[in-house]
Order: sequence, then C-alpha cells, then structure tokens
Amino acid sequence: MSRFSALLATSLAAVVLPVAAHSYKVGDLHIGHPWARPTVAGQTAGGAFLKIENRGRAADKLLSARSDVAASTELHSMTMDGHVMRMREMDELPLPAGQTVELKPGGLHIMFTGLKAPLKTGDRVPLILKFERAGEVTVEVKVETPAAPAATPAPTPAGHEHH
Repeated sequence: MSRFSALLATSLAAVVLPVAAHSYKVGDLHIGHPWARPTVAGQTAGGAFLKIENRGRAADKLLSARSDVAASTELHSMTMDGHVMRMREMDELPLPAGQTVELKPGGLHIMFTGLKAPLKTGDRVPLILKFERAGEVTVEVKVETPAAPAATPAPTPAGHEHH
C-alpha cells in the first residue's frame, strides 16, 4: 500500500468510525443507535428509538427517560387494534437477561410530548435513561430521516404472470 493510500484509508476511517460508533454502555447494558424522526413546526410530539441489549445474567428495567427538548418524556407501547392505533404509557420496560429489546416505530418507543421546538434533521438531542440496576446514562439521540424500505414489486393478477 502506498503512503497516499494508507493516509487516505486512515483519513476515511477517522470520518466513518465516529458515525458508526453511535452506541453507549452502562453496566451490562449496550444501547445502540438512539435516533428520532424530524418533526414539523407545530408538531407537539415526537418519538425516540434505540436498541437495548442486556448482556448480563440478571434482568434489568428501563424505569424512565427524560430530556430538556420536551415538557415530558415517557416510555410508550403502541399496538394496532384492527385499524386503530393504541398507545399507552408504560411504568417500566423489562430488559430480560441475555436479550435485546428494540424500541422502533410502530412498537415500543420513547415519546417526547410538549416539544419546545421542532426536531430538525441533524439535531442531536440529549436523553437521560434511568435503569433499575445499571443506573443512569445520557445518550445522544440523532434526528434523522429513516431510510426508505426497499421497494417491493406490485403483485401481479393471478394468471397474468409473464415468464
């Protein structure tokens, strides 16, 4: 490898690694890629998402979350009941030993209510997570537009497939 190639590879690694290293550790818990969707002016609520991996031998619980970007920050579950979305606040989120719990759109999430300002793409929002066993940790939530799912071809009417 030439000196130029080695320098370029080192420079690229310096740029790429901090982006990839968006995870946190507290006790036996590993918290991966905290993120939130951008909001629009006038929108008073937003959600934060992340993965929590409990690498320990004992269960833990996420007891609360708080952030200065909103009047309140709550743990929420979301389920669909037919065509009706049902969201409810949770007192705690169990984190079984040896398992990963994912907070994601359409499921478990952290809800910001009473946003003080819109969440804009590129913003970084501090979020304090309090766990029963592991204690507290402050993570940085990146506001980003989620990648669009890969397009799936439309179904073809039965009997009209072309080979």
